[in-house]
Amino acid sequence: MIRQPSDDLVGPYASDRSSPAPPLPLLVTGIAGVAGYNAFHYFRRLHGAQVIGTRRSNNWPIAGDGVVPCDVDDHVGMLRLFDKYGFRSVLNCEGTCKLKSCELDPAMAERINVLGVRNLLDAARTTAARIVHLSIDLVYSGDKSGGHVEEDPVDPVTIYGKTMAQAEQVILREAPSTCILRISLPMGISFNGHAGAIDWIQSRFKKDKPATLYYDELRTPTYTDCLNPLFAAVLASDFRGLYHAGASRRLSLYQIAQIVNRVGGYDPVHLMGCLRHEAGPIPPRAGDVTMNSSKLSRALGYDPFDPWPLAEEFVPTHRKWHHERSTGTPGSPKLLAEMLYRNPRRPRLHLPKPRHK
Repeated sequence: MIRQPSDDLVGPYASDRSSPAPPLPLLVTGIAGVAGYNAFHYFRRLHGAQVIGTRRSNNWPIAGDGVVPCDVDDHVGMLRLFDKYGFRSVLNCEGTCKLKSCELDPAMAERINVLGVRNLLDAARTTAARIVHLSIDLVYSGDKSGGHVEEDPVDPVTIYGKTMAQAEQVILREAPSTCILRISLPMGISFNGHAGAIDWIQSRFKKDKPATLYYDELRTPTYTDCLNPLFAAVLASDFRGLYHAGASRRLSLYQIAQIVNRVGGYDPVHLMGCLRHEAGPIPPRAGDVTMNSSKLSRALGYDPFDPWPLAEEFVPTHRKWHHERSTGTPGSPKLLAEMLYRNPRRPRLHLPKPRHK
């Protein structure tokens, strides 16, 4: 069950029992991803069998109550799903986000990220369902100074970013009442322990293998513990159009790896850094795609996000910061789980343990 926060927590940290309920039944698509996986279990704990999550038909390891196989590019299958459950709201977390796979197979990326959105819109019309769609900060190239606002023109450098930008335009044109939330790196556990940003970095350090991250690719990572109640609020609202949904702390991928390394207590020699132009041509890398989410905060009347990581002591101050182990809190995998996968200010949501391969 969900543990309730202490009585001194207010605003966005108040009890989840007081959070507005989305129109039910609710469909959460794309639960293989970090955002979708955490959101599905969050809403399932609150609303039980009125919440259904979809995974792709060939992704059989994801199983459990409320999990249904359905491919978003299967138009007939999607219509049948809505006919069976009569969904009144949808949180669309579906999308293929593996950068290299998208570069090597653009048709696949378009089929999932663009055609899949068209199929979802068609099915949602049959029940007049409220839709909240998750897009990504990688619709920007990052060649400017970051801090992007919603009015900035998109200029993606990857096939993934291009197809996500195309999906946004389809939605804005064909379903203008939809709310699109552009997220950054969602920081939370994944279904298999390998699908998230923290997962990959930590897996390298656990095996004493090197991990090379970029000094000049900057993101605005966000706890899933903050995203989940935001999704609830937006699903229950009449927000429409584009909103940025990234936290306030701007971090490079290299800094994120520094944090994972030091908080996890791993050997610092395994972390390498480079500039993105020094990497291979596939996939191309974005630069500073950090987002300004003040429009969303103004619409809500509060800031829904804590910075990731929450504790200032875990924020790197220079490129050798992760080598400093003589002061501060000793790192360990347990500390990493408590401080990086979870927001210490949020109530704990007990998810199934990841299936490690």
